[in-house]
Order: sequence, then C-alpha cells, then structure tokens
Amino acid sequence: MRKILITLGVLALLGFAVFQVATGTRSGQDFLLERAVNAAMSQPPESMEYDGLRVFMCGTASPLPARDRAQACVAVLAGDRIYLVDAGTGSAATAQRGRLPLNYLKGVLLTHFHSDHISGIGDFNLASWVAGRPERLEVLGPLGVEKVVDGINDMYAHDRVYRVAHHGSDLLSPDLGLLQARAIAPGLILDEDGLQITAFVVDHSPVDPAVGYRFDYRGRSVVVSGDSIATDTLQVASQNADLLLHDAISLPIVQAMEQGTRKAGNERLTKILYDIQDYHASIVSLTPLAEKAGVKQLALYHLVPPPQNFVMEKIFARDLPDDVIITKDGMWFEMPTGSDDINIR
Repeated sequence: MRKILITLGVLALLGFAVFQVATGTRSGQDFLLERAVNAAMSQPPESMEYDGLRVFMCGTASPLPARDRAQACVAVLAGDRIYLVDAGTGSAATAQRGRLPLNYLKGVLLTHFHSDHISGIGDFNLASWVAGRPERLEVLGPLGVEKVVDGINDMYAHDRVYRVAHHGSDLLSPDLGLLQARAIAPGLILDEDGLQITAFVVDHSPVDPAVGYRFDYRGRSVVVSGDSIATDTLQVASQNADLLLHDAISLPIVQAMEQGTRKAGNERLTKILYDIQDYHASIVSLTPLAEKAGVKQLALYHLVPPPQNFVMEKIFARDLPDDVIITKDGMWFEMPTGSDDINIR
C-alpha cells in the first residue's frame, strides 16, 4: 500500500510539473493554443442534410435576467432554409455556439415588437452576412415591421461602411448588409418547396399587433406562439401539430417575487411584476389547450421567470404533466419525415 501511495504521489507531482510547464511557458502555451484552436476550428457546422423538420432553441428566456439563457428566439430548419421566430439579446451567440450554418438563414419572423424579441436582429444580420448569406436577410412581421427594420438599418449604417472598407466588397457585399422588411397579415405567408408558414393572431394585450407562426414541412409541423395567453385562435392554429412551443409564466414564482419587491419597498418593480401576470400564458392553461388541439408534444419557452436553480425548476414544472418539456438554450427537436417520432437532443 505504501509503495502505491508513493507512486501516486510521484505521478501527481510529475503531472503538476507538466501542467506548470504547459501553462507557464510560451512554448507550452503555444502548444496548447494550437491544439485547442485546431480542435475548435475543425468542428463542422450543423448539416442541412436532414429529411424532416428541425427546431433549435436559440433563446428561451424572457426580459428577466438569466444565466445561460438568451432572450426569445426559435430557429426552424426545413430543407436548405433556416427561419428564425424572433431574435432577442444573446440569441445569435447561442446559434453560433450551436454551429448553425447561418449562410442558410432566409428570414426572421417577428411575433411582435417588444425589445426582447428584436434586439438580436442586428447580430444575426452580421453573422449571416459574414457567413456568406447570398441574399438580403428578410425580416417579416405584422404592420410596423418596416419601422423596426429601417431603424436597425440606420443604426448599423456606420458599421456596414467600416466592415466593407476593412474586408472588401468581394467578401462583404454592401447590399447584403441591409435588412429587407416585409409586412405580413394573418394567413399563409409562404408556400415554397414543400414548406408552408402560416401566421395567426395571438393575444398579448395591450400589445397589438401580435402573431404566432405555424410551420408545415413534409408531413411534420411546429407551432411557435410568441407571447400570448392561451386562446381559441391559438388552439385552432395548433391543431394536430407535432410540436407546440408556447411561452409560459409561473404565477407562484412571479407572485413571490412581487411580494418580495413590495416588502423591499421597490414600488416600480412591484408594479411591473404585477402587470405581467395576465399577458403570458399560465402553466395551468397550456396543457388543456394542447390536449384539445391534439398536439403531440408541448414544450415551454420564453420562461417567465427563467428557472435559475433546481427548486425553481421544480416549482415551474409542478403543475405540468411529466411529458411537457421546459426548454433550455441549445436544445434540438428533430422530426423526421414519414414518422411520428420527435427526437430531442
């Protein structure tokens, strides 16, 4: 036993010495850097070769701050196209860490114009421009989307000039750095190469207009609510969908936060926490909606507030059936053609 302990001690000292040399010298640092960079750069982007419909969660949080969660953003991959539903702060970074091939990004579908749904559009525009997107990035949304897009284009005007001057117009075409707006009305907004996208009215009063989106592709379907309470319109739009992604509020947690801020004398935050309780879907309202619509899988995103620890996760989920999913950033839903399977990774 003594010999074993001595041997282990010697090995530990040798390991520590190697670590010190590797991290404490220029040659050791360069050695580690080369291997780390080679490993990172050799990782291929997510393949677009998939027969079916896929969803990647770029952002699952709400405006309330959250570690490891970006604000609302859902990426839908169908064929050789990627569409985003909303683009909140931090969501472009999540998409890049998930190795989404953003040169295939075709459009951003806005549900409404709250800041946490539009603040990441500029980041996605830049990242997909750099990645080699061949056309202008289209931003679709209800009436008012032109004003949003004009504002973002104006805000990034200097940035576009600097980047083209630095890297050249052959790499970064100035025209492709501009966003293109398209206002949509409820109904079928795209029917192309087997992909249908339908917009429908939701209730996020006093926000108006506000819409959700349904994607149908090769016999599979996903519905993204945006911000809404549970409504008959949303139930109809979700009929027999494979996947329903719906925003959700945990009233027990928000009401506890409201009481805490009231006791602390923070009247402004108390008012805000009180106001938000009736314009997101409560946990208990969503399971009946999904059951009536015949939804195969209900999953929650735009979490109010985003669970930050094990206890909060338990409270958030305690009125839900076990098969309802509380999403996290970086989560994939894969729905292969010719199957009822929904694979989650």
